Amino acid sequence: MNNVVVVGSQWGDEGKGKIVDWLSSEADIVVRFQGGHNAGHTLVINKKVFKLRLLPSGIVREGKISILGNGVVIDPWALLDEIEDIKKQGIQVNPENFMISESASLILPFHQEMDEIREDAAGKEKIGTTRRGIGPCYEDKVGRRSIRVMDLRSETNLDNRLENVLLHHNAIRKGLKKKIFKKGDLKKSLLDIAPKILKFAKPVWLKLDEFKKKGKKILFEGAQGILLDVDHGTYPYVTSSNTVPAMAATGSGSSPDRIGYILGIAKAYTTRVGSGPFPTELKDKIGDNLGKRGKEFGTVTARKRRCGWFDGVLVRQTIKISGINGIALTKLDVLDELDEVKMCIAYELNGKKLDYLPAASEDQFNIKPIYKTFPGWKSKTQGIRNIKDLPENAKKYIYALEDFIGAKISSISTSPERDDTILVEDPFKA
Repeated sequence: MNNVVVVGSQWGDEGKGKIVDWLSSEADIVVRFQGGHNAGHTLVINKKVFKLRLLPSGIVREGKISILGNGVVIDPWALLDEIEDIKKQGIQVNPENFMISESASLILPFHQEMDEIREDAAGKEKIGTTRRGIGPCYEDKVGRRSIRVMDLRSETNLDNRLENVLLHHNAIRKGLKKKIFKKGDLKKSLLDIAPKILKFAKPVWLKLDEFKKKGKKILFEGAQGILLDVDHGTYPYVTSSNTVPAMAATGSGSSPDRIGYILGIAKAYTTRVGSGPFPTELKDKIGDNLGKRGKEFGTVTARKRRCGWFDGVLVRQTIKISGINGIALTKLDVLDELDEVKMCIAYELNGKKLDYLPAASEDQFNIKPIYKTFPGWKSKTQGIRNIKDLPENAKKYIYALEDFIGAKISSISTSPERDDTILVEDPFKA
């Protein structure tokens, strides 16, 4: 049996939450390995909607263990609020079914403020962050000054660590003529919530090793998408962490050889939130229609998503970078009413044809998509659970997409509901 990594193969919002929840029926452990509470996952189970930000999608499954790895950055107050919210929906969250890596870095109030200050000052050059302090927290982590979960255990250690990080941030704040943070106030706030956070804290790398020895099946859950990866995405319009599946090992303390199958999630069209290049974006009625039918609004921010045709060039590129074994194709039903469906198969830049996304941001903004057009199926696919029952034109589109991107379509989602999924290949057994 494989351990499975689930990653977004576009710009995020591909429907990872539903797929992880669906796969977690077979898994024993679900691990988030990067990102923060900027990653929204919406689950629909028996018409009941769960909106998750930090908690792994497996938390809604009874008998599963959910983990936040060391690669995740955690806003402790946001996490506690999310736990309380989901408890009100009848979901249990306790130290037996949820744990946090003691090495995870904490997002503090000055991180969020710095995120907002930078975005507001950027004007037209805005990155489009969620303003939740994710980037500034990762900067402190790399700068070796972050406060980690384990630092909450010792008041003396916390005092020293806060002295170090505030020396950096208050110097910047003074230069920007912003109010400085007082160490005593922040320390008191952290010590007040420390017991509530520390009861979940464990050496996650050690627990994962124990689970492996017991033969437990582990599902690693990524946030955002590969095109937002800080190294391989549309830089600088990216997130602050590595979103590629290799991060599953680094961000959890699990060895790479324990990963057996990499499942990429892709919508049957493309969306993007915030600023940045988007070659196949549709600024017309078709784009508006995709947004309305697909309910394309961010789980965390409620921001409207930009919509466009499926970009086969980009997904093929993320597959090559990430070693994706199979693709879970989501939201096929959103295309049901269209007369024709298009897929980007190449780009044109300055009169030259390209079969990949160039690295330079300027080029990414200037490329033009080259499309292949398919006839629409003009019939309902919503709720279909067997590939044989799909309309012929829908199957032709799926098979053409599969052939172009060079990876198997291992499942097809036909609605937000957990069980409205066509399974072609089981990632745990492939």
